[in-house]
Amino acid sequence: MIEVIGLKKNYGRLEALKSISFKVDSGTVFGFIGRNGAGKTTTMNILTGLIRFNQGKIFIKGMDFLKHKYKLVKLMGYLPETPAFYNYMNAYQYLNFIGEIIGCNSGKSGSYTAKLLEMVKLKKQGKRRIGGYSKGMKQRLALAAAFMNKPEILFLDEPASALDPEGRVEMLELIKELKDEKITIFISTHILNDAERVCDKICIIDEGRILLTENLSQLYKTYIQPIFDIEFEQDPGDKINFLKKLGWIENIKQKDKMISLYVKDIDFARKEILKEISKLGAVISSYRIRKSTLEDIFIRMVSKNELV
Repeated sequence: MIEVIGLKKNYGRLEALKSISFKVDSGTVFGFIGRNGAGKTTTMNILTGLIRFNQGKIFIKGMDFLKHKYKLVKLMGYLPETPAFYNYMNAYQYLNFIGEIIGCNSGKSGSYTAKLLEMVKLKKQGKRRIGGYSKGMKQRLALAAAFMNKPEILFLDEPASALDPEGRVEMLELIKELKDEKITIFISTHILNDAERVCDKICIIDEGRILLTENLSQLYKTYIQPIFDIEFEQDPGDKINFLKKLGWIENIKQKDKMISLYVKDIDFARKEILKEISKLGAVISSYRIRKSTLEDIFIRMVSKNELV
């Protein structure tokens, strides 16, 4: 459905995208994940035709994007990270207005507008002024607007990042339901739990470079690695610094009294880890080994990239 080859984008001397390449299969949810400033929004703005790129090729449905841009953008729906609204309008008025702007005949159909509002669970609030909507309601309305042209490809830029826990759950459930419609969904996010819940394929970008692109199921098989979680009775503070010098420890993540050790050699670590931890002179309150999550894999890949 989408193929990106050697895509580069510069902002003056800043190289925002460094020859990135990836493929998005038709009818799948593609998770484009990375830290803020990694290049996610720049890539999405290029793919939706909002900004130009300096070098590379983009093919959508086998067509060269630059040669068929006008035709291809009509196949897209786009939910930006910070959608704009006219707060004096109600949802019906807003969607019909969007339909007129994009020249969409379906926008003239009250029944289609009602169907969209029902899809995003806003039909009962459809005649309320948008200014009285919660953030979650506004985000769902923006999703409905992205569907006005009945898109084949849907771009979602950080669709749940600004929402409270309840709003995030609602948005993710909507995305799950859209998977049944066989729409190709390109979702950009830095919230790894969200990507893990809805995506079929994951692409990690950091500092304008693609670090990996893999089906989620295969990603776990390839990169899964046990992690040692060790909790102390008191914050270990600077005592853990000497662990960072051990060659078989790849990375250490600390949160309050808990440290998570990412190791290069699991068998060696099992034999040596408690021996080394005992040298800290701190009391251990819990110790466990767990399997990697997408967040763990992301941390490992980004840490390796920082060393390049």
